Amino acid sequence: MSPVGVTDVLSNVSRETRDRLETFAALLEKWNPAINLVSSSTLPELWARHFVDSAQVLALASAGARQWSDLGTGGGFPGLVVAILAQEIRPGLSVTCVESDQRKAAFLRTVLRETGVEAQVLSQRIEDVAPLQSDVVSARALAPLTQLLGFASRHLAPGGEALFLKGAGYKKERTEALERWSFELDTYPSQTDPDAAILRIGDIRRV
Repeated sequence: MSPVGVTDVLSNVSRETRDRLETFAALLEKWNPAINLVSSSTLPELWARHFVDSAQVLALASAGARQWSDLGTGGGFPGLVVAILAQEIRPGLSVTCVESDQRKAAFLRTVLRETGVEAQVLSQRIEDVAPLQSDVVSARALAPLTQLLGFASRHLAPGGEALFLKGAGYKKERTEALERWSFELDTYPSQTDPDAAILRIGDIRRV
């Protein structure tokens, strides 16, 4: 699947979905000084830097996915963006956000309540959550790829896929991960950062 046209996603959603994203943005700007949800320097570019960036992973997910788990959701990326967009364009998709920081988890629940979007927030460490059996596991700016693969292997259902947003060092991380893991990999260029990529990974096995 090609991510072509992902940057159009947010301009083509309904007014209701746009309002939900704007509510999310307003809450993030309100809460950010207290709990540092995102770097304050990125707030002027919130939509492109965080919202469009997160929307990319939903566009790459298999059409048949029904259970999605976002690990280390933090300020809501990509998990809350996926949940908000899915309510309109993928209504059969159930989203779970895993965030161990209690304050950030409280923020995520506040956004869900204020936007009327249905999703689950688990305020536990990823390692302590019972296997989620998800069709898709995602993460953004969370951990090195080797560690992410361990998380994915725990929480993916058979035949599931991982979608990881990675920065400029993803090639080195991929090489290091191959020392411990076997996996199928498709790499897609990020539409928001020329040095970044989205890794779609399946058939994860320990070497």
